[in-house]
Formats: sequence, structure tokens, C-alpha cells
Amino acid sequence: MAIHKLNSRFIPTAATGKYEDGGGLRIIVTKTKAKKWVLRYTLNGRRREMGLGSYPDVGLSAARVKAAECRQLVASGIDPIEARNAKSIKIPTFTTCAAQHIRAHRKGWKNAKHGRQWVRTIKTYVVPVIGSKTVDTITTDDILQILKPIWNTKTETAKRIQGRMENILDFAAARKYRDQSNPARWRGHLDKLLPKPSRVKTVVHHPAMPYTALPDFMAELSTENISALALRLLILTATRTSEVLQAEWSEVDLTAAIWTIPAERTKTKREHRIPLSDAAIAIFNSIDHIEGNPYVFPGSKQTRPLSNMALLKLMRDKGYGANGDKGKYVPHGFRSSFRD
Repeated sequence: MAIHKLNSRFIPTAATGKYEDGGGLRIIVTKTKAKKWVLRYTLNGRRREMGLGSYPDVGLSAARVKAAECRQLVASGIDPIEARNAKSIKIPTFTTCAAQHIRAHRKGWKNAKHGRQWVRTIKTYVVPVIGSKTVDTITTDDILQILKPIWNTKTETAKRIQGRMENILDFAAARKYRDQSNPARWRGHLDKLLPKPSRVKTVVHHPAMPYTALPDFMAELSTENISALALRLLILTATRTSEVLQAEWSEVDLTAAIWTIPAERTKTKREHRIPLSDAAIAIFNSIDHIEGNPYVFPGSKQTRPLSNMALLKLMRDKGYGANGDKGKYVPHGFRSSFRD
């Protein structure tokens, strides 16, 4: 393959056209006499053209040096265009990349609480170890340094952190901040280095009131207090606290005796249809529908439901909860009471 066909005296006066120097390097002269260097090459059966700069900013000798460097990359299986683009990307630290990922995905998360948990766990466990490292330098050893101290003692938290780091580093790869290998990936990687969470995790269920004690507890609950009515409905329908407190009148069909919780409000992301007993219907009928507020159990703020803490506080006031003298029972535990 002949190269170095051009000479420095010819180029300044070259007419409009394309002139080959050899080895894929050519100079293109436009009708306005502008001149630019282009390198043509083939990689993996694909023909590409890469600009090497304008003449005379890039002279003949400099263009030949650039072309030679690019041909070496092609011979090694590397696309010089992609290599040049990669150099132009500023690689962020893990902390910066995590912030980018959170901003990109926050609107798709189910609620604000989930977003706060994301940020808190990353700040607490991950940033102190790899926060200042650029994402392209993070290794499996770094990931294990974060996970191993808590894997056996805070297994659920550790698994969530692993998943969040995996998502952030996948995001980094998609943005071309690092290669496609992910040191935080569980399947086929970390699952070979750490025990399965199910084998080390101790499941702690929410304290549940015995089924036999429910009639007396229901009798304790006032039918006038809005929090008590919400707790009674939770018990009668075996639903979650958030499902009850965020219930809207539009979901309730008292004629058909059906309460339909839409998919976006359920943990399983599936619509949940609940048949209503006479006692549950009586609760709905006892509550005034406040104009302008869509919620069945309105809070103190206009157009807002009761606080998430309302039912827990009610039980604590009655002597239940973590330090209660009547038992450690909590609202979520009534789902277990119903099942048992």
C-alpha cells in the first residue's frame, strides 16, 4: 500500500477535489478552497471516515502522524472515532454519577419516601468508601468493602444497597463513563462471592395482635375519631396503612360493596378489589365527604390525607407499640392477625 503520495508544495495550490496521500488518508478541497483531512478505514466490515482537522491548522506531517496512530488503533480492533469520543467524556465520581442517576429516575419511583431512602443509604454506606472515586476505577473489591461488613447483620439493607450500586454503575456504562462490566452485578458475579440473602437473613415480622384479642380491641376504638375509623377499616379489610390512609372516595362503590385500590397504590402494582362487609360499609357511611378533598380520611391540611403516623400514634396512646405495656403490636401486624 503506497503512502506519502502528497507533498507540501502541492497542497496550498490544490484545486477543488479529493487527493489521496495513501493508507486511507486524503485531503478534500472544497469549492471555497477550504481544505480538510479525512482518514478512511474499515473495521469489522464497516467503512468509516474520520476527520483529522483542517489545513493549514493541521499540516501534512501532522496529518500523517494522526493517521498512523489511528491505523494502529484499527489494527488492534479499536475504533479511533469511538476512542476519540471516549477521551472527550469527563468521567464523574461515583457521588456525581449517583446524583445524575437519581435525577434521571426519581420521577419513576413510587413515592418520595423511596427517593429519600435511596439517597440516605448511598450517603451512609457507599459514599464514604467510593464516593470520590471516578466510576471507571471502581472494582469488585470496592463493592465488597461496602457490603461485607453489613451482609450478615443488615442483610435487607445490604441487598438494597447492592442493587442501587448496580443500577448506578449500569447507568455509568450507558453514559460511556465506564465499560459494560459491572462490579456490583449480583447475578453471575456477586452471587458467587456472597451468600444468598435468604440464607443469612433473619425475617422479623411486624408484631401482630392475636386474633382472639381483636374483638376487645375493636371495642376500644372510638367510632368518632377519624384515626380510629381508619384503623378499624384497616383491620376489617386486612390492607396496608398507606392503602387505607390514601383511600379516595372515587375508589369506593358502596352500592356494589367494593373498594377498588388502583394498581399504582398497591405494593404488587396490581389492582386490588376488596369486598366490603357491613361493618366496613358502616365506616364509610359514618364519614363526611369534605368538598375539595378526595380522601376518605382527611388530614389537618387541606386536600391531604391523614399522616402516616396517625394509626401508630393511636395504638401507642392506647398502650401498644414498641414500649407499650399492653403489647408491641403495630398497625401493619393486623394483616398477620387476619391471616392467622
